[in-house]
Amino acid sequence: MEKNKVENNKKRTAKKSLNSNPLLDKKTNPIVDKLVQSVVPQKEENLHKKISNPFSEKTNNIVAKINNFNTYRTNNRLYSGGITNPIATNDKIVDYADLLQELSNQFNKKESLSETFSLINNTFYDKIDSNFTAFGVFHEKAKCINLRLYTKRGETYSSKVLLSDELNPVIQSFKNFEVISQKNINFLNIPYLQNSPALILPMVSVNQCIGVMILGKESTNVNINILELFANYFAMFIHNIELMAKTNKYANTDTLTSLYNHRGFQEVLSSEIQKAEDNKTALSIVMLDVNNISKINRELGHAKGDEVIKLVAEKVKQNIRPSDSAGRYGGDEIAIIMPNTDTKEAKYLAEYITYCLSCCFVDDVGPVKVSVGISTYPECTKNQEKLLILAEQAMYISQAKGYKEGMSAIISSTDYNFWDDVALNSFAEVLTKRHAQIGINFEEELLHKFNNEQIKSHNHLMEMATSLAGAIDAKDPYTKNHSTSVSRYSEALARAVNLPEEEVEQIKLGALLHDVGKIGIPESVLKKPDKLSDEEWEIMKQHPVIGAEKVIEPNEALRNLIPIVKYHHERIDGNGYPDKLKGNKIPLAARIVSVADAYHALISDRPYRKGMPVEKACEILKMGSGTQWDSDLVRHFISIAPSLSTSV
Repeated sequence: MEKNKVENNKKRTAKKSLNSNPLLDKKTNPIVDKLVQSVVPQKEENLHKKISNPFSEKTNNIVAKINNFNTYRTNNRLYSGGITNPIATNDKIVDYADLLQELSNQFNKKESLSETFSLINNTFYDKIDSNFTAFGVFHEKAKCINLRLYTKRGETYSSKVLLSDELNPVIQSFKNFEVISQKNINFLNIPYLQNSPALILPMVSVNQCIGVMILGKESTNVNINILELFANYFAMFIHNIELMAKTNKYANTDTLTSLYNHRGFQEVLSSEIQKAEDNKTALSIVMLDVNNISKINRELGHAKGDEVIKLVAEKVKQNIRPSDSAGRYGGDEIAIIMPNTDTKEAKYLAEYITYCLSCCFVDDVGPVKVSVGISTYPECTKNQEKLLILAEQAMYISQAKGYKEGMSAIISSTDYNFWDDVALNSFAEVLTKRHAQIGINFEEELLHKFNNEQIKSHNHLMEMATSLAGAIDAKDPYTKNHSTSVSRYSEALARAVNLPEEEVEQIKLGALLHDVGKIGIPESVLKKPDKLSDEEWEIMKQHPVIGAEKVIEPNEALRNLIPIVKYHHERIDGNGYPDKLKGNKIPLAARIVSVADAYHALISDRPYRKGMPVEKACEILKMGSGTQWDSDLVRHFISIAPSLSTSV
């Protein structure tokens, strides 16, 4: 009686232990539950049965098996003695719940596929004392199964089994969806590998066998049902990885050229820039633009234009290095990322690609011609977007330069003067066309460049100031060339009152930049054709302060121009702005620029009136003499006005 009580207590303890295991809880992991239910030892004659995908519609009713779990557990003598789901081998007891948990942990590590193979091999060796584990995935194009074998000593072997080798048990298992037991591993054709019995299991996903899993173990010492289902689960894991890779490829691939699309290109560039930063290496962007593509599309049709773009893409793919990456950056633009490449190397590679393209002829089009721009990290910039902007700018300059001896002009962003008219216009075109959505403001970029430029000479400074003023004037279509005209008139007036040459040059430069503060005025105010409202006028009146404090003051070489820029809208009677200075408290240079500014405004066309003749403008200046403008300066200016050009 006492003995029976002890036995019953043991059984209750085992049952309680089993039921409390979260791995066997249907709510926790139904797949693990299904696996554990299948631990009834298999007979040798059942090993070659044809199997089906347990996850397909033809599979046995998993729910029924789950419901019959208690029956399996009760009838299986291996559950006795308080052991949780063990199966005894010759020298090791296998706890399949523990095995499955460990395998599940390996999948959750999200390692690469080869690393996952290795981790699973280690788990099998540790939990069921296997000699090796091999995984073979079918390769469609090569018509073979590529095997990767891992031993318990950490050795790795590779082998290939051709699909035509129909007598090989690997192919038999793959084709017939069969579990096959072998007494040796001669069929693997791997020399120097210690002989061992093997169990070959097909890996089935969505009713398709994608490969095989081979376990170096006697078939009688393992539970085939669990391993079989695990092989299918692993097949789904591999299948999902392949689908994910294909999805990512399609999401990042341009359908016309098979190059990276804009999104994929940006992702690769971001990664390569990070590598370049970590390794302190250079990285170059080469951007190609197909010339006359709009004309080709218009006159010969878009199909012909696509043909040209595809040809360029194909030649790029053929001639870039394995480490390089290419993408379709825009409609007719192809960009190449060249890691570990400085500007000189990038130019050499670009020259070779353009040479190859020049040898290609397209019917009705002739030789393929491209414009080429290059920018280099970190020499040009460390910012990804600006790196692309500079490459695109260089490409537009290349387009403007045309061809020399039949070859494209390959331009790097280090080759040209930023303040050159062609360069500046190209920069504005890039920002307007491509980059407005990223918040890069043309005027802000100009200002940043202006204040960080190394001044080489007075001529260099004048060139920069002229370009900056021209860009600001371009914001208002009615004040085109206003700054250069005011500068010329101010210089003439300064000479008329016999100022020293040094002051004349200072006034000339200050007049050129007098309206630079309009960089901070909204275009809706600048371009408004009607009279400004009181609120809009208050906004407009801020431009002298913005120009002085935001543009001029940060640049040490220009700080002596602050009085001109800040006070050119002050009036002699003290009713001007921003500080309501009066009479001689207004700096002389600012008073000179004020007269020149007003004169050019009077003779220029405005949306509400035509420009006035010289005589009328001079009459208005005379009427404002002593109240708005300096009387002496007005008198001198009226005397020289007829000799000044009145073109606007």
